[in-house]
Amino acid sequence: MSPVIASVPAGHVYVRHLAPPDGETTVTRLPDPRPRADVPDAQWWPPRMLEPGWVDEHADEFDVMHVHFGFDAVSPDDLADVVASLRRHGKPLVVTVHDLRNPHHVERGLHDAQLGVLVRAADAVLTLTPGAAAEIAARWGRDALVVPHPHVVEEPWLSRERAPHPGFVIGVHAKSLRASMDPLPVIEEIVATLPDLRGARLRVDAHTDVMTPGHPRHATDLEPRLRALADSGQVDLHVHDYFTDAELWDYLQSLDVSVLPYRFGTHSGWLEACYDLGTTVVAPDCGYYAEQRPCILYGVPGSAPARTEGSAPPLRDALLRAHRDRPAWRADPDERWRERLEISRVHEQVYAAALADVAAKGGASCTS
Repeated sequence: MSPVIASVPAGHVYVRHLAPPDGETTVTRLPDPRPRADVPDAQWWPPRMLEPGWVDEHADEFDVMHVHFGFDAVSPDDLADVVASLRRHGKPLVVTVHDLRNPHHVERGLHDAQLGVLVRAADAVLTLTPGAAAEIAARWGRDALVVPHPHVVEEPWLSRERAPHPGFVIGVHAKSLRASMDPLPVIEEIVATLPDLRGARLRVDAHTDVMTPGHPRHATDLEPRLRALADSGQVDLHVHDYFTDAELWDYLQSLDVSVLPYRFGTHSGWLEACYDLGTTVVAPDCGYYAEQRPCILYGVPGSAPARTEGSAPPLRDALLRAHRDRPAWRADPDERWRERLEISRVHEQVYAAALADVAAKGGASCTS
């Protein structure tokens, strides 16, 4: 019998790539219910599966709920109600901990409380790196199974050769400024280091909302400084809306180095995409990025509790190393496919074990 998984969400690239590349799987995933919220182009957020009453109304349609992310605005009490509903219907809960700090939350308290509810209640806990698993064990006493992040980039881009370009291009993408991002100090440090990086230039990308005075997300400190740096020729500034996937992959392959301007974080899909495309990442030491994929770390004061401040060199030194060594870190497409197949099999085993455990306790059986 094929177990049906209510994934929160199902449409995200990470979850889509939990399926094997050949499509042969014992698992069926429910599509994301259309959000109620008036969010332009929303495919899955905010997730309706975590709304009060959804589990009770749809319990006969799935066997396992697997929560990844999207619970940013769901209160711990409402998450506890979801857990209670799953228990009433004999449905296992699987949780993958992607973020130990929510990149959208300025303060960590709410996310800590939300994770506490989910991790303590989960029938199985997964995460992406050994460091994150150790932190989960220290904070909640739960053993988390470490399963790597699958590839992000699809073919033919995964195998596409990198086109040569002149000079040494460093990129910082300000995007729409999540709470975890603090790009201006990073940009200033790169600008100060450029004279010591022969042939180097800095490309800064920012979304239109960040750069538009009067917009609710206008970055009042960042926008005028970026324009001044661009006017003086110190920064190659690009202002635009969200890239399509093809535009994003093309952009990443136009860079030699992508610098992540994060104040806090845990794991990174951006890092995975860069690894797929052969772009070196210079990342802060506030998360578990170096355990996730090869990258060069730089020190961020007051970073993750598992790290000692000063354990990584300053950004300047990280840039000098990237410029000197020119790392050739890129995923092998065949290995990525084999890895994805193994990731899919591991998830099938996790779901089967969770269902067997519930059945042994007198819970529900598969719906299909």
